[in-house]
Amino acid sequence: MAELIDEANERAEFNISIAIANARINHSAVSATHCKGCGEPIPEKRRVAVPGCTMCIECQNFTDKRKKAGIA
Repeated sequence: MAELIDEANERAEFNISIAIANARINHSAVSATHCKGCGEPIPEKRRVAVPGCTMCIECQNFTDKRKKAGIA
């Protein structure tokens, strides 16, 4: 039972963090055309979906994992 409560709390915490991140997005920001991590072009779909993005999804995921691990 405690395991289910922990899982529900983790899910709620995740949903709250996503909502906060979405609220902080500047929807009028201009996205970069090329990734600041690898220099490759950022796909149009990503630039539209994530206004103000500066990295491709691969570099962003790598950066996020490093930050989460405290390596940033």
